[in-house]
Amino acid sequence: MAAARSGADILDAAVHVRAAARSATSGAAGLDTVLAALSEVLEYDHASLSRWDPLRRRHTTLAGSYPDDATAYIETRLHHDPVFPLLNGQALGGLWLRDVPRQLLAASPGFREVLSPLGIEDGVAQCLFAADGRYVGMLNVSTRRPRRAPDPARAVVTLLTEALAAAVDRHAGPPSGESTADARHQDTRRPGGLSPRELQVLAELTAGRTNREIAERLYITPRTVGTHIEHILAKLGLPNRAAAAARAAAWGIAPAR
Repeated sequence: MAAARSGADILDAAVHVRAAARSATSGAAGLDTVLAALSEVLEYDHASLSRWDPLRRRHTTLAGSYPDDATAYIETRLHHDPVFPLLNGQALGGLWLRDVPRQLLAASPGFREVLSPLGIEDGVAQCLFAADGRYVGMLNVSTRRPRRAPDPARAVVTLLTEALAAAVDRHAGPPSGESTADARHQDTRRPGGLSPRELQVLAELTAGRTNREIAERLYITPRTVGTHIEHILAKLGLPNRAAAAARAAAWGIAPAR
């Protein structure tokens, strides 16, 4: 059976995952279908797809089968876990549990308090990035017993990242329960006509952070931060980031803690 799932069958199953991701509609039902299709690529006991909310600085589960305490950890604490910087740096291929250094697992509240009590011994977590570099969410997959993932399955998780990221990003609605119309109205009243993301970057400038430090805090790339800063300076008619930071301070804008 393992041999039958280690080659062409896995790739064929991946095609079904991509199709499900592309056709996923708003609401959990569409993404539940994606996770069901993913189980044909990689057997699991628990899985979830979650969206990153940059304004609330937390994840929101869109579809998943983890117990409530594990879901709560993914949503509110995972991005503070010592493992997350390593996970966030795995742009391709995801981070497999068996590949995490033992000393890092020992320091991880997520592993000690959530995964270990569930009997989780294997799995993969994959950060999802939109085509423009935004961090949009993540895929988590866990199994209660070690399962040697065939090389095609590892490769397929990498290949599916773009489709999964697009599916998660399509489920991003206006923040904090606003309607789309309310969100558009808010856009016209934002200082300097800046976008929500540009305001976040501007706030980070008041703390004197570098592009790399801002990128790590907002889960985007340093290059994307640089682009946002260029747009901020152009929109506000300012010469440099120091002037932008001074303008933000005058407006009372400060970074989230």
